[in-house]
Amino acid sequence: MEAAWGSGLKSLVRSNWQNTVLVCRKCEKKLDGGFGPDGDTRLAKALKRHLSLKKGRKAAAGIVEVSCLGVCPKGAVTVVNGAASREWLLVQPGADLDELARTLGLAPTDHR
Repeated sequence: MEAAWGSGLKSLVRSNWQNTVLVCRKCEKKLDGGFGPDGDTRLAKALKRHLSLKKGRKAAAGIVEVSCLGVCPKGAVTVVNGAASREWLLVQPGADLDELARTLGLAPTDHR
């Protein structure tokens, strides 16, 4: 296994992530919110709150905002499930976050 890592990598950092979701930050900025209970939150932040995810590597899943995924849909945010990266989602404002979490393979936790 040493040869696969090359000479520049010396150790690993572990995380609790079971899944990784990429969310296009540029799409989010164009919409200026549209998600969450009041409809004024970016998708990544709303989904993290909705699922009660911890921060960083201690979270059960990673929801990562990336600069641009190059799809640029009108009136939607591009989202990629890292475990199923061949099919990308275009999520419109006001989308049901429970349904989105199920589609992305993220198990929703109890939230109020």
